[in-house]
Amino acid sequence: MNLPSQAHVLVISLTCLVLLCKAQERDYIVKEEQPENVRIGNLRKDLDFHLDPNIRLSSPLQFKPVYKTGDVPLVRVEANTGEIFTTNHRIDREKLCSGVFTEKRCYYEIEVAVLPDEIFRLVKIRFLIEDVNDNAPLFQSTVINISIPENTAINTRYPVPSAFDPDVGINGIQHYELVKSVNEFGLDIIETPEGDKWPQLIVQQNLDREQKDTFVMKIKVEDGGSPPKSSTAILQVTISDVNDNRPIFKESELEVSVPENAPMGTSVAQLHATDADLGSNAQIHFAFSNQVSSSTKRHFTINSSTGLITVKQPLDREVTPVHKLIVLASDGSSTPSRATVIVNVTDVNDNVPSIDTRYIINLVNGTVLLSENAPLNTKIALITVTDKDADLYGKVACYTDHDVPFRLKPVFNDQFLLETAAPLDYETTREYAIKIVASDRGTPPLNTSAMVLIKIKDENDNAPIFPQPEIQLSIPENNDPSTQLIKISATDADSGYNAELIYTLGPDAPDGFNVDRQTGILSVGKHLDREKQERYSFTVIARDNGSAPLQSNVTVRLIVQDLNDNSPAFTHPEYNFYVPENLPLYGTVGLITVTDADAGDNSVITLSILNGKDNFIIDPHTGVIKPNITFDREQQSSYTFMVKAVDGGQPPSTSYAKVTINVVDVNDNRPVFVMPSSNYSYDLVRPTTTPGSVVTRVFAIDNDTGMNAELHYSIISSIIITSRVSPRGLFSIDKTTGNITLQEKIVLADQGLHRLVVKVKDLGQPESLHAITLVHLFVNDSVSNATFIQEQLLKSMETPLDRNVGDNEVTPQANGYVIVVIAIIAGTMTVILVIFVTALVRCRQTPRHKVVQKGKQSGEWVSPNQENRQIKKKKKRKKRSPKSLLLNFVTIDESKPEDPTHEHVNGTLDLPVELEEQTMGKYNWATTPTTFKPDSPDLAKHYKSASPQPTFQIKPETPVAPKKHHVIQELPLDNTFVVGCDSLSKCSSTSSDPYSVSECGCQGGFKTAGQITTRQNPSQTPEKSFNSPPPICPHKHCRRSTYDVWKKKTSVQWSGDKWAIPICTGSARAG
Repeated sequence: MNLPSQAHVLVISLTCLVLLCKAQERDYIVKEEQPENVRIGNLRKDLDFHLDPNIRLSSPLQFKPVYKTGDVPLVRVEANTGEIFTTNHRIDREKLCSGVFTEKRCYYEIEVAVLPDEIFRLVKIRFLIEDVNDNAPLFQSTVINISIPENTAINTRYPVPSAFDPDVGINGIQHYELVKSVNEFGLDIIETPEGDKWPQLIVQQNLDREQKDTFVMKIKVEDGGSPPKSSTAILQVTISDVNDNRPIFKESELEVSVPENAPMGTSVAQLHATDADLGSNAQIHFAFSNQVSSSTKRHFTINSSTGLITVKQPLDREVTPVHKLIVLASDGSSTPSRATVIVNVTDVNDNVPSIDTRYIINLVNGTVLLSENAPLNTKIALITVTDKDADLYGKVACYTDHDVPFRLKPVFNDQFLLETAAPLDYETTREYAIKIVASDRGTPPLNTSAMVLIKIKDENDNAPIFPQPEIQLSIPENNDPSTQLIKISATDADSGYNAELIYTLGPDAPDGFNVDRQTGILSVGKHLDREKQERYSFTVIARDNGSAPLQSNVTVRLIVQDLNDNSPAFTHPEYNFYVPENLPLYGTVGLITVTDADAGDNSVITLSILNGKDNFIIDPHTGVIKPNITFDREQQSSYTFMVKAVDGGQPPSTSYAKVTINVVDVNDNRPVFVMPSSNYSYDLVRPTTTPGSVVTRVFAIDNDTGMNAELHYSIISSIIITSRVSPRGLFSIDKTTGNITLQEKIVLADQGLHRLVVKVKDLGQPESLHAITLVHLFVNDSVSNATFIQEQLLKSMETPLDRNVGDNEVTPQANGYVIVVIAIIAGTMTVILVIFVTALVRCRQTPRHKVVQKGKQSGEWVSPNQENRQIKKKKKRKKRSPKSLLLNFVTIDESKPEDPTHEHVNGTLDLPVELEEQTMGKYNWATTPTTFKPDSPDLAKHYKSASPQPTFQIKPETPVAPKKHHVIQELPLDNTFVVGCDSLSKCSSTSSDPYSVSECGCQGGFKTAGQITTRQNPSQTPEKSFNSPPPICPHKHCRRSTYDVWKKKTSVQWSGDKWAIPICTGSARAG
């Protein structure tokens, strides 16, 4: 045969060899307990194996099982025919798969090598072992004792200890029954989600221990085999005296995980059970059920008193991954409660992988003899690696420790073929000691190794060889130039001139490296900087001096070792964090990131706080900042401190950064009413006021910021106190400005004292806060009878906020009386109006300078009421006012008018009123509201010592008792001011109209506790309200100025040490 023909045949042979060398699998089914020589199958026939007549075999076809050393073969394979038979070793499924108690399949696996090498195949055979009914179900005890209390209700169920059958599926336990039953009891079977069948004894009739205290029956258990197998046990039921409460587990099913390396005494689970009984009947005893296997009981123990399950013996997940503990809790009776604890034994990397080497080429004195002309892919051995651990810990990587002309070719997941991967050369390497390493994926990984010795039979030689394919070097950075790294040497099996070697750098060598051509000494001629380049990889070439030079190369991998020549670097020189003021103690504020260009310990950074350690802590490694205090934005809105970063170098390097923590507002302050200043004040609304006019205004402040300080006003109820009827929606309020506007034209029925309950709420999130105050509007032409208005205000304060007096039902029989009363009131009001107009005209004609002179002589301002009436009113209202209410009069500085015809009073209003905390709400005036303009007077500073206390805040859920006052913002009574007649008796002696005054001087005075004042200025109509600019005082010498406190002007003036309210003759203004 010529050379081209031989090459063609060789290509065909290699192609067939590659195709036939594929790994194959084959499954068979065999029942357990089969006798010897039972035929299972024919491997050659089942694999459809046909020989190619063109392939010449070095030996006859042979099927050779590959067993581990010491394995007991359960099947045999005929070497020539491939037929599979059972052996004299019995196949016992329960022993082979001892841990399988469910429908999970049980397999037995072997590998069969098809020889010779020209047609080599590796076949994995899996035998599915079918279960047969070779075990009868058995109770753990021949006598089962159950105690049942005599007061047990009918249909009550009691668990009966289950039997055990090692068979599975239909051959397992299928049925329980009472063989010798009694009428008092029946039997039921409960199937668990896992497929277990639990018998339960059912009480069918009432029990009486005094009549019969013991029942003896027989219980039978039967499996589903064909024929079925069964066993019986005596079931003895004892009727106990009354203990009618069983222990109850807090958790009837519990699943926990325990690492397999848990030491003895480790707590696994704490069971809790309670018993409603008392005394000895409530003493609970914990114990494992008889259904718990003996092996599980060896590994765990339970404290009978506390129910604490602990590890008794070391665990091994590879033996038993899951333990099922059935715990009984008994209170002294035989009716325990049952709880199931599933203990999952988690894997730890405690098993070293194993390597099993099975040689395909026969050994000679423990060494494989292989010709250097052996073709590629020559099969040497079958390598099997296993690891008993699970998941990643059980996944094994198999490799050789260095480059050799051999490789591991994967066949199955855990099996590899060791075969030639490159041509062999006797002159280069005469023998190989191949180290096969198996390493799992644990942390740290566990590994094992095995040696395969191969001797090469000499055939021919070749070229220079380096002792190793790769050289690993390291050098500290900042080295001196011309530092020698290593002497590189190669060997050549040749001799003489052809064995002389010359060393050079490869084309990939970087600048700065040199190698001596003769000695092979590698050196570096420059300073290396690890931060610029940490690793260098290049080749060094060794070339012989032959006429046709041959060469080889080696890879040099150089690692530049780190020195601590870099300081820690913060990502920012300054950090700003924003946290809500309700951030809990030790909550996370923020994270500081620091980097270091060095490596190893030189880059390990430790953080610390230089100042501010009392307020904050920082994790020295992660940089997480946490507060050591609780925040209050109103007290302190920001914190600043320095953070120090130190690396682990020797000597260490240090850096610093500034940290600022800004506290963000949350809605933790309720709104507080500033206007009106008292719940006893009122405003005069004339009947001639046009609809759409602003009659008064309310104003509140909130110490929060942003949306938490945005306020909305609303009227939640209203009532006419004078006529005790409900209004008709006469007034409305602007939700943002607080302006109260007249909606409709005033009619006669609207006259009287109106009480509006005004609510203000903020827009805070997640919960809005609110406050409530009372606004009184006196609809009348003038304020003529303060005593009458005072009585109406007291009635208002006695009227519940949720009650509209006018809403009372009027029966049909009373309609006539109501009409008569309305007619009488209308006539009376007409007479009063005529008298009032007459008195008003006479009052304006009275010389006003007499009143001023009289005020100067008296030296002080007096109340418009008579002394005896004042004393009676004080006594009468003393019961209604708070016990500790402290009242101080407001001082009035009187200025002499230049024009005697236009007299006026200029009042300076001091507010030194303090109310007892039990009757007033609290408000922190230390912080100026953010709604004030920067150039406004410091109203808050003034209020620190002399401000009226804010309102009580009504909680929405507070129930309101009928016929009692609501708690509202209690504004001080002495913060009111009135200008009226010097003697009320003189004004009212000539007329019976309570609204009129016969003579009226214009003398200003302050009301004592309980006195009522108005807030109406005659020179300012209600239409102008608080939205419009303040009116011009009609007396040109009246001192008046304004300040912008709430973005809209009001007639209040800051005089340097007090608040001044300009007061003109005939006008009245409440604080």
